[in-house]
Amino acid sequence: MPDIDLDAYCARVGYDGPRAPTLGLLQALHRLHPAAIPFEAIDVQLGRGVSLDPAAIDAKLIDARRGGYCFEHNDLFKRALRAMGFEVSNLLARPRWNRPLDQHVPRTHQAVRVRLDGEDWLADVGFGAAMLTAPIRLDIRGAQETAFELVRLSPNAGDVRLEALIASDWLPIYDLAPGTPLDIDFVAPNWFTSTHPDSIFRRTLIVSRTGRDVRYMLADNLHTVRQRDGAVDRRRLTVDELERTLVEDFQLPFEPEWRPVLERAVAAGGTSS
Repeated sequence: MPDIDLDAYCARVGYDGPRAPTLGLLQALHRLHPAAIPFEAIDVQLGRGVSLDPAAIDAKLIDARRGGYCFEHNDLFKRALRAMGFEVSNLLARPRWNRPLDQHVPRTHQAVRVRLDGEDWLADVGFGAAMLTAPIRLDIRGAQETAFELVRLSPNAGDVRLEALIASDWLPIYDLAPGTPLDIDFVAPNWFTSTHPDSIFRRTLIVSRTGRDVRYMLADNLHTVRQRDGAVDRRRLTVDELERTLVEDFQLPFEPEWRPVLERAVAAGGTSS
């Protein structure tokens, strides 16, 4: 039996079409999932921890209509794809986004390999502000199109680096490690990401949602709206504005316990525009 309620997942992401494992279905789900389920690590800020138990992930992201971070998103996505008949496996990556290239952080990002008609695809619905908006071929080293920006994969010291073309610059997103990690291999990275004081999610409120034509992003109280045509709007939010945007832009069911998190985010980010 599938280890996911596939009807509930499809309802959560807004998909009601055929479920045969085709490239069209993979592309549709890859677009719908990050538009419906936001990226967020509010539980990390609250010290609640993050469970990788599939039942806990489904209860949070599907039933409670919350978001999550990479281990939750891509585990859910992987199980949904598998239940639809796709051949899927794990990938592990070293985050590079918004970091100097000489700053090495642990391999703490999960992505998904999908094998379809003899070809391997990179699928990833759990990388926040630099979210892929379409699956891309793992064997192509030139630029590939997504709904927002061009991306490319290139060899890098034994890994494969994913980069995105932002304005006129190719910016690194993460370095994919060779091999196929097991689910158990994500337990230690998840523990580091959710508990270690050096984890960015312990220090910064990060929330994002990528719709068809717009990306919404929060870094503490800096709210960024990036349109697909390249237009960008940024401003600092107050605590009350943060609460509203979590509900309106990020479609999260606000909990009163989150209020101290928002107060810390405003204190850290300041109030200047």
